[in-house]
Amino acid sequence: MNYISALATLISIVFAAAVFSRYLRRRGAHLLYWAIGAFIYFLGSLSEAALSVTYDPNLLKLYYLSGAMLTAAWLGQGTIFLLVRKGRLASASAAVLIAVSALAVYLIVSAPITSAPYDVSLPISGQYEAILTRSGFVVALTIILNIYGTIGLVGGAIYSAFLFWRKQILAHRMYGNILIAFGALLSASGGTLVLFGSIDWHSLALLLGVVFMFAGYLQAVAVPADSPQPG
Repeated sequence: MNYISALATLISIVFAAAVFSRYLRRRGAHLLYWAIGAFIYFLGSLSEAALSVTYDPNLLKLYYLSGAMLTAAWLGQGTIFLLVRKGRLASASAAVLIAVSALAVYLIVSAPITSAPYDVSLPISGQYEAILTRSGFVVALTIILNIYGTIGLVGGAIYSAFLFWRKQILAHRMYGNILIAFGALLSASGGTLVLFGSIDWHSLALLLGVVFMFAGYLQAVAVPADSPQPG
């Protein structure tokens, strides 16, 4: 088994549960979309871990759909809801994301599977392209979703950290956003490392990515030690 992916699976589901629990207490669309994004991250890590033990074409499709297409976009959408409070831009972009995600699910579920051999001892990140038939449209859609999500998540986190730094307030949130941005960049680098032949680093990038994002989230929502405590 790919124990790195298994560990990423465990951390990502705890991450998703923590964010969803906070959503139930405080509400807020940004928390809901972050929780969904973290859960999709969990599905990607889970399918990668499972594919290191056994092969199933449905697992491979889940791996591509969750790991390659949707995670960054849904996490980024959460940050857009957090930062864009005026007008209906956040809601409109979320509606588009839901529609595009539904289209992505349809395209990947209906995508043909080739008869190329699969080796459970090798990383799935270096094998899926030969097995899963992707049209040029699917590849373009994957790129667009990842650019949208990365700009939303990384750009939003850096922008938030900059605002806290400039105003010299809420240092814990500034550091939390820096960790989130770094973790998101690590996760995004997983696919880039595969392109450069560093397949063995793909799972590690995803693990470190979720570790830093979860740590950043915990830091950002933590109550500072010098804050007044309820009586």
